[in-house]
Amino acid sequence: MPVVIPVAAISIVDAIAHDLRERLFSGGLSPAAALTETDVAGSYDVARPTAKAAIERLVAEGLLVRGAHKTARVADLGPIDVRDIYLARAYLESEVVRRLAAARSVPAEAVRANADIAALTNDTPLAVVEPDMRFHLSLIDAVGNERISKMYRSLVSEVRLCMTRVQTLKLLDTSMIHDEHERILALLGAGDGEAAARLLDDHLARARERLAAALGGTADPAAG
Repeated sequence: MPVVIPVAAISIVDAIAHDLRERLFSGGLSPAAALTETDVAGSYDVARPTAKAAIERLVAEGLLVRGAHKTARVADLGPIDVRDIYLARAYLESEVVRRLAAARSVPAEAVRANADIAALTNDTPLAVVEPDMRFHLSLIDAVGNERISKMYRSLVSEVRLCMTRVQTLKLLDTSMIHDEHERILALLGAGDGEAAARLLDDHLARARERLAAALGGTADPAAG
């Protein structure tokens, strides 16, 4: 008897939103590019209300922006946006690593994600984004607080957009990302929450300030 493999059914709106999201992250949709309901409906051969719902999904995630009665455009992040996104995630992640260290908890999924970063042979800058995102998500989820995980996931699309820009602009070396992750994990196992939080803050601040500078801002010393 054949083995039945369960798959999750997704709606047409979910499928279109997913594809638009991936096109945006891969650079197929450039910053400030217009995305009309007519274009989306034509590209995916769906009705305009379906296209509108998919666009609104990405507007809610911060990946697209539009005012009242205006065409949606791909979010064009500036230095202020980048700092706002990175500081929001730093507040959550720093407290999370303190709590994990207090329990000397080293999430297995974070270890696997960092091993995947070390094993990368693809020289495409974007290859590191998925395991890097998975590393940070696994820290959040390891605390086991549903609302903290939900709060963090409300930032995930914008965080991934920032990560994509960092890698596209080649602002961080993959080996540096891996090594700092490894040190954070070691500090969790050693129970040193304050040191882990400081290292995490430095880790995020370096990416934040280098990206802010690349987008026209003035980097503070954390970029060094």
